[in-house]
Amino acid sequence: MKLRAILVALATLFLSLVALPAQAASVTATFTKTQDWGSGFEGRVTVTNGTSSPVNWSVQFDLPSGFSIPSAWDATMARSGQHYTFTPPSWAGALAAGASQSFGFNGTPGNFPGISGCTVNGAACGGSDVQVPGKPGAATVTGATDGSISLSWGAAGGTVTGYRVYEGGTQVAQVTGTTATITGLAACTSHTYTVKAYNSAGESAAGDPVSGSTTGCSSGVPGKVGTVTAGQIGDTGLTLSWPAATGTVSGYRIRTGGTVAATVTGTSHAITGLTACTPYTYTVAAYNSVGEGPASDPVTATTTGCPIGPLPKHFLTGYWHNFDNKAAKLLKLSAVPDEYDLIAVAFGEATSTAGEVSFSVGADLAAGLGGYTDAQFKADVQSLHNRGKKVILSVGGEKGRIQVGSAAAATKFADSVYALMQSYGFDGVDIDLENGLNSTYMAQALRSLRAKAGAGLIITMAPQTIDMQSTGMEYFKLALDIKDILTVVHTQYYNSGSMLGCDQSAAYSQGTVNFMTALACIQLEKGLRPDQVALGLPAGPGAAGGGVVSPSLVNQALTCLATRTSCGTFVPPRAYPEIRGAMTWSINWDASNNWNFSKIVKPHLATLP
Repeated sequence: MKLRAILVALATLFLSLVALPAQAASVTATFTKTQDWGSGFEGRVTVTNGTSSPVNWSVQFDLPSGFSIPSAWDATMARSGQHYTFTPPSWAGALAAGASQSFGFNGTPGNFPGISGCTVNGAACGGSDVQVPGKPGAATVTGATDGSISLSWGAAGGTVTGYRVYEGGTQVAQVTGTTATITGLAACTSHTYTVKAYNSAGESAAGDPVSGSTTGCSSGVPGKVGTVTAGQIGDTGLTLSWPAATGTVSGYRIRTGGTVAATVTGTSHAITGLTACTPYTYTVAAYNSVGEGPASDPVTATTTGCPIGPLPKHFLTGYWHNFDNKAAKLLKLSAVPDEYDLIAVAFGEATSTAGEVSFSVGADLAAGLGGYTDAQFKADVQSLHNRGKKVILSVGGEKGRIQVGSAAAATKFADSVYALMQSYGFDGVDIDLENGLNSTYMAQALRSLRAKAGAGLIITMAPQTIDMQSTGMEYFKLALDIKDILTVVHTQYYNSGSMLGCDQSAAYSQGTVNFMTALACIQLEKGLRPDQVALGLPAGPGAAGGGVVSPSLVNQALTCLATRTSCGTFVPPRAYPEIRGAMTWSINWDASNNWNFSKIVKPHLATLP
């Protein structure tokens, strides 16, 4: 019996030891520095629930002296000196067992060494503390052949797994040391490279660019023409420019498809006789008496003059509250003033069926107005139509939970929105999903809706600034995927920290002309037409937590983008005379501020080209 008791005790001890890892499971938080541009940085913290039950979380940490965090997203931030506390945003529920949730923030200045004293729910954060490497040292060309260029550079600071070499946005080499040879190049061609260090936390900032050329020019033909750019784009013409090719050059041949469109001796040429709203693709090749060198990489540009649909060339959009937030002035739809051309009704709501959208007049709004029915709302929509206005249904918002993540959900979205358009008289839909979207299925949904509603359908989008930083973001992908049926993107240039602009040289602060113009430039230079880009700003004090600007600054930013005059320190690379206009959150907040936004911005739109 004593032996049996001992065996039982040992077995019990063994089982308890096996169970220890499960009992030790906890909530962790991992910090990574995702960007650092010298004057500022971007950080991300990922909270992971390793327990078996949902949890609410609170992450706290300290910043080194001299550093600060002016803004954050996807979390509520509190500060006491250098100590910061982050808790879930108001719209987020408890973090499910096994799930992760991330929040981000922008900080100043740059060259950030990392956080310290990190805790989550009072315990050490755990997780990895690996930081993104520092910027690699200056790169130099150490050798070249007819088909290759060799580089070397200074080692980056921090933990480094390896280095990636890029030509433009294309990775051409990945190595573990500080040298690389790029092969497979054409003879007598020029190339420009940048180097980034990487580790498990991400990539560093790019090193300074370095240029070099392959040998082989003695063959007689000129080298490959470098990057060709398209500018001065109009309804029926555009201008191409390019750097001079290496070697002896007699002239250049410009081709579209296999046809020579022009032969010139200089490094630019104006092409005329084109069709409005049409994409054109060109290559340029240098030639001499020996023959023709390699063609440049193709450049594609779309002429202006695209049909702008049922809205003015430059127009003002405003959101109308279908709710009572106990702060902004309550309005019936009929009270919207004539300054607004497009009214976005906020918001259509999710149902228990994935992708389905529902709408009715908000009960709290009706109570606050002393009565407002669906029938009265529908009559007001028709009244606005009679005044030449357009009314669309905005889906989402800060608390929106509409999810379109499957083909079935895409179909349900299109069917339900179209039914609401038929019932209420909406002219289209606004996508304002601030809690994430799937670009593939949302594009499917919007194309299905377009097939039902026809060419007059208005489709707008209201992404946050972080959603339009690069073409890899889901919102940006969606905009480009539906570019042929998209009306306008009015990005929310508020409630944001400092962000990079299209020049990628500085983080611009919200609430400035530079911020609006440099960030709008990203969309204008990376695929959207100017008539598909508008500036979204708060209507006045109370409308947003940050980024509230004087309407006169909105006008200045629009003039800068349209004419390249009246700019701040950032000047866009070209003028965009067809910039579409402005959006404000919201009509109700505009009413609360004596209609200051619409009375100042709307007349200015008429002065744009």
